[in-house]
Amino acid sequence: MSDPLGPAGPAGPGGPGTTAAAGAPGGPAAGPGMTAAAAFAGMRRVSPVVFKAGCPDCRGRFELAASALRLAIGATSRTTFYSFTCPDCGSAVRKPAGERVVELLTGGGVRTLRLHPTV
Repeated sequence: MSDPLGPAGPAGPGGPGTTAAAGAPGGPAAGPGMTAAAAFAGMRRVSPVVFKAGCPDCRGRFELAASALRLAIGATSRTTFYSFTCPDCGSAVRKPAGERVVELLTGGGVRTLRLHPTV
């Protein structure tokens, strides 16, 4: 289950339920004697990001990993889109991406291609 408040929780970094990172104020000092286990102590496993999507051809609804999506950012909203291959029917799907969709996809680790207008 993902934490809607982010990995630090409601109290923010260093708050209840979190451990400050090595070298961070209030955290363990990083040094030559520190082991990898000590450096990563208290870190939580992060669930992979998945995106809900639908296919206009077969009407399938599914979840896709960030690696299954591609984002192309163009000079205008008409040339900014994301694409994927439908896992149900194999169709190449291309959908427009507004500002909020671009933020969500880039924040979720989707590979991005910046399109340059030809002059």
